[in-house]
Amino acid sequence: MRARSLVTTFTLGAVLVAGCQGAPSAPVLTLSGSAVGREADVVRQQLARFAASRPGQAVELRAAPDASDQRHQLYVQWLNAHAGDPDVLQLDVVWTPEFAGAGWILPLDRFHPDTDRFFAATVAANRWNDRLYALPWFVDVGMLYWRTDLMDRPPASMAALEAEARGAMADGTPFGFVWQGARYEGLVTVFTEFLGAFGGGIVDGDGRVTVDGPAAVRALTAMRQQVTSGLVPEAALTWQEEQTRFAFESGRAAFMRNWPYAVPLLEDAAESRVAGRFAVAPMPAAPGGTPSAALGGSQLAVNAYSDQPEDAYALIEFLLAPEQVLERARLVGQYPPLRALYGTPALGEALRADTAALADIIEAATPRPVTPVYSQLSEVLQIALHRALTGQAEPAAALADAAREMRAVLARAELGA
Repeated sequence: MRARSLVTTFTLGAVLVAGCQGAPSAPVLTLSGSAVGREADVVRQQLARFAASRPGQAVELRAAPDASDQRHQLYVQWLNAHAGDPDVLQLDVVWTPEFAGAGWILPLDRFHPDTDRFFAATVAANRWNDRLYALPWFVDVGMLYWRTDLMDRPPASMAALEAEARGAMADGTPFGFVWQGARYEGLVTVFTEFLGAFGGGIVDGDGRVTVDGPAAVRALTAMRQQVTSGLVPEAALTWQEEQTRFAFESGRAAFMRNWPYAVPLLEDAAESRVAGRFAVAPMPAAPGGTPSAALGGSQLAVNAYSDQPEDAYALIEFLLAPEQVLERARLVGQYPPLRALYGTPALGEALRADTAALADIIEAATPRPVTPVYSQLSEVLQIALHRALTGQAEPAAALADAAREMRAVLARAELGA
């Protein structure tokens, strides 16, 4: 039997039952993920449509914490107990290899999904050992926000960004550039973008740790120099996403690195001093690098213990149909993973944005290391990065220490090269 009692114990409420009246003729199909506010309403509407399209099918939404770390902990409890419910899981992009390596989610290759419809980076992040374990539901990418009232175009290079930022500060803007510098996962995503800008990486395609290489040292040195020179406020070393948004929203910063969620908030003229006076672009590159954006977002996977995997996959395909992801874009502001939608009037109207420009940012997306032990690698790297940025260690020494510890983590897990 499926271990439904455990799921019932941890369900936070807000359950949707859709489909025919009376007892269903098929087992209840369940999906678990964030279910807060407008996003929850959209999910419920879409599950109801799916149930209506399949007579006798009942569908339930298992609400899970919106906070990523809490949801991860809940999933681990369920799956360690081999709970077959929920059938479909909403995963953070960096969880897929961990869950695949643990045997908690099914490979999807047997369903022959059309992966060409998605942005390439979103598919790469969901592969482990040459098998596909999840499909992207919506895309999150790091973006450079720039002030259109202070400059005519986005900077074409890292040097140009710093020059424009200093010019804006000379003209009275308090901060040249703001990014997330607190010791948490957000700092790793910022570093990932600087790494791309300088031509470096954390782990290469063969699983070798490269975060102590010359390009990585240059990237971290550039980040620290932005802080020590005053271009980035020292206070940013305690900031996460919202603190950087508040600084940019109040007109105190010329540039900001943040996620797409900030766009509609910054366009709210009742709250934002920069409404109508900003745009987004990829992080520019330094010599030897390329414009880069850290890849985030949510994925959909089939629980390996589900007793109805075919129906679970059918639900995933339904939720990834263009009409469903366009609805999420319109009502929640989330970026669809389907490449063909970008540049179309429908998506432009839904997001109220230049989606061709957004596509360029997503095309530059870089997944964080695809490994089952990513959380351990990230914890090591967070400490090293923050020590360097706060002046407790030199960038080269901090990264050398991090690389040594990361290699040890991979060796213990019998991963890496």
